[in-house]
Amino acid sequence: MTIRTILVDDEPLAIQGLELRLQAHEDVEIIDKCANGREAIRAIKTHKPDLVFLDIQMPGFDGFSVVQGLMEVEPPLFVFVTAYSDHALKAFEAQATDYLMKPVDEARLADTLDRVRQRLAEKRGVEEVDRLREVLAEVAPDSVEDIVEGGDQVSASRFEKLINIKDRGQIFRVDVDTIERIDAAGDYMCIYTGDNTLILRETMKDLEKRLDPRRFQRVHRSTIVNLDLVKEVKPHTNGECFLVLGSGAQVKVSRSYRDVVARFVH
Repeated sequence: MTIRTILVDDEPLAIQGLELRLQAHEDVEIIDKCANGREAIRAIKTHKPDLVFLDIQMPGFDGFSVVQGLMEVEPPLFVFVTAYSDHALKAFEAQATDYLMKPVDEARLADTLDRVRQRLAEKRGVEEVDRLREVLAEVAPDSVEDIVEGGDQVSASRFEKLINIKDRGQIFRVDVDTIERIDAAGDYMCIYTGDNTLILRETMKDLEKRLDPRRFQRVHRSTIVNLDLVKEVKPHTNGECFLVLGSGAQVKVSRSYRDVVARFVH
């Protein structure tokens, strides 16, 4: 799998340095280099890359403006690159795959590319299944139902029982049964167990795929709850409610997720 990549930075030396470090990764193909945000938007729309390394601070259109300018098309994966760490939270809010500090560390870059490969593999896998279903829907509609049913059987057995979390220089092996709730902050997840809080570097979308949806349900845009550990449901105003968990913590359920919770909490 070749990762078609565009580099965007108003500093030529920064582009050269990143290009040099990327040479160690044979599956990364640099298809264009841009010196400002407007060039980047045109190049991304033209080439439709898989990945963009995007400087945040540029004159005129900064990195966040580039992302905003691509809202009407299917965006690539973005990795923000900057010398200023205070942009981190905003980068994650913009759904960046990762965030690199200048000068880019080679080991950190390798970790980032591993995340990119995982994201692209998941995305392409879904696209292949969708294309197969479209074809079968035309020539053999009964087969589509078989694929869907078979997929459900596979997915029911693939959810993880243990999650490894590297936090504070240690690796914690967390039994998913002990996870009470999960809060998202960009590409970071706060994992709450009965007696501990751990930070996992992963998106909520990716983490949801690893957890059994019959037990772990999103009850807010940025919160997942283990429904087996819900002790009480407290009605609230405006159609919202609170879930009281085993630890005593209370989690608000937004109106848009109320029906989802109602199917599981009785």
